[in-house]
Amino acid sequence: MTDLLPHQELETPALVGLLADLLQKQGRLLATAESCTGGLVAAACTDRAGSSAWFERGFVTYSNAAKSELLGVDAALIAAHGAVSEPVARAMASGARQAIGVDAALAITGIAGPGGGTDAKPVGTVWIALDVQGTVEARRYLMIGDRAEIRHRSAQAALEMLRRRLIAPA
Repeated sequence: MTDLLPHQELETPALVGLLADLLQKQGRLLATAESCTGGLVAAACTDRAGSSAWFERGFVTYSNAAKSELLGVDAALIAAHGAVSEPVARAMASGARQAIGVDAALAITGIAGPGGGTDAKPVGTVWIALDVQGTVEARRYLMIGDRAEIRHRSAQAALEMLRRRLIAPA
């Protein structure tokens, strides 16, 4: 599924507050695996006091080598599909969850620009994956804006994806 820049109703701090409550009520710990966002999701989570009760840690796996070494993403998977792809996003989320032993993990991989895009994967192409207790879902987004806007919107979309999953479990 592809979403074009979803309109976000909540600002990041309010969204993180909701996630904190949901994760704590459900007794879950969160991990992140971020590429194009460079740790923006982890930063948003840890901006909230008391986040150690529900946020375990984040990986910034910008390079393909980091995706493989830290998250266990098979280099052949990256070679076959590219770092910005559904299979890699799914493997990042699962790898983060399993490496740490948490209940939930978010992963983001994308092309924030201004360069690096192709006809098949233009600048703004972002894959976000979520693994909650071994059930993985992924979604493709086509974000608009400059590099900073794409990165911010990607982090926001990931947080919103997690919120929706926690309020309506699969």
